Amino acid sequence: MTDRSVPSAQRLHRHHWRRDVVELAALFCAVAVADAIANLVVHGPRGPILLVASAVALLVTAAFHTWWARRHSHAPPPDGTAPGDTARSEGPARSVAPAESVAPAPGATAATSALWRMRTTVRDEPGSLAALCTALARRGVDILTLQTHPLPEGGTVDEFLLRAPHQLPSSELTRTVARAGGHSTWIERADAHDLVDTPTRVLGLATRTALDAAELPLALRQLLGRCTIHSIPATTLSGRPNAAADAPVEGVLEATVMRLRDPSGGAITVERPYLPFTPTEFARARALVELDARLGPRVPRRQDVLTLPEGNEITVRRADSADQAAARAMHDRCSERTLGLRYHGPVSDADAYLGHLLSPRFGRTLAATTASGRLVALGHLLWDGDETEVALLIEDEWQRRGIGSELLRRLISMAVEAGCDSVYAVTRASNTGMVAAMRGLGLPLDYQIEEGTLVITARLGATPVVSRLPYELPREQQSPHPRP
Repeated sequence: MTDRSVPSAQRLHRHHWRRDVVELAALFCAVAVADAIANLVVHGPRGPILLVASAVALLVTAAFHTWWARRHSHAPPPDGTAPGDTARSEGPARSVAPAESVAPAPGATAATSALWRMRTTVRDEPGSLAALCTALARRGVDILTLQTHPLPEGGTVDEFLLRAPHQLPSSELTRTVARAGGHSTWIERADAHDLVDTPTRVLGLATRTALDAAELPLALRQLLGRCTIHSIPATTLSGRPNAAADAPVEGVLEATVMRLRDPSGGAITVERPYLPFTPTEFARARALVELDARLGPRVPRRQDVLTLPEGNEITVRRADSADQAAARAMHDRCSERTLGLRYHGPVSDADAYLGHLLSPRFGRTLAATTASGRLVALGHLLWDGDETEVALLIEDEWQRRGIGSELLRRLISMAVEAGCDSVYAVTRASNTGMVAAMRGLGLPLDYQIEEGTLVITARLGATPVVSRLPYELPREQQSPHPRP
């Protein structure tokens, strides 16, 4: 194959003789003008005046050129040419990147941009999404992730993770989307945790659910965003069927509310009033619930052996419904005063209460057992809609030994891991042991007292340090024989 392209050296010198002729003619003209001016200055009557006037004209011209150059030095280069890279017609062509393709300096993007999560509905027709993306690009908005949620009645809900200029407010983003054809737009600020793509996040939530049955409500909340989740038992504490727990196997989706059949009995209700659920989100939630049903009851079997100051050893582990008989036996050994401080009154049906408290669907429970396997204390972390409650019950002869404080610190650590903003404890104002344990957390506390009932709320602004019992020799061991 013959290369017919002209070498760059030939292109550079092909027409140079014409430029040389022009430069030579200009030089002759300049010599002639200089000779005329010299004769005029030497032989003319006003030669010195004309010389001074010429010098002044040259100075004025130089000053004007300097001012003009400074005024237009920051003008954008034509045709995407970088500053200082003026294209020459006689020189070889050069490829210059546009200004917007230049990578910003490290840290510049985080300082001048903001992350947003946005959801909008567009028409289900070709070009609608392209028009929306083009409108965002014109405002300098970068689309980091995009998910589409088809709607059965037509249209598509598009969910974006955006990086927008910091000076661009959310209202202007909403107006830009509306002009591009989007409606029912919802937007809120995002953070670095939202940069994880959806498949990775869903797999992580499925893993957590597979390891611990108590993770299902938390996994649903993280999957669906800010929402309220209620676990409704199949029966009330009085033993009657609960009408609100009647949910079909396939579940029910009603705009901002979804109801799912709980594999352990009852129903799970998820509410998000500010944003309707899509069929895609409903399908993801059902998949997590189905995974929980297939795996059956499960709880992590890790246990810690702690040594009390007097030398006795106790084991702290997770508890579930399999511990109901041992928990009932501990109940029978507790005094009426201890049960009254825990339940704020007489307990008519301990089995119903314990069945609810030990179910992993309503929270997490820690149990403290002696070396002989006798259960002597229970600590509960209970999901209460958007709030979280902590509660303790310690057998009388094992009180005032630091067991309650140890269980409480571990429950607080679980609440922090679950993303809770605060926890509260409800007790009697005379329960000095619970008050001392809450104060020992080192967290900001709020107190509310009404008719002898004390509500203590701890704000979890920072992760508390789980300190162990004094003088203890901790060691962790795995249970060689998992309980049924």
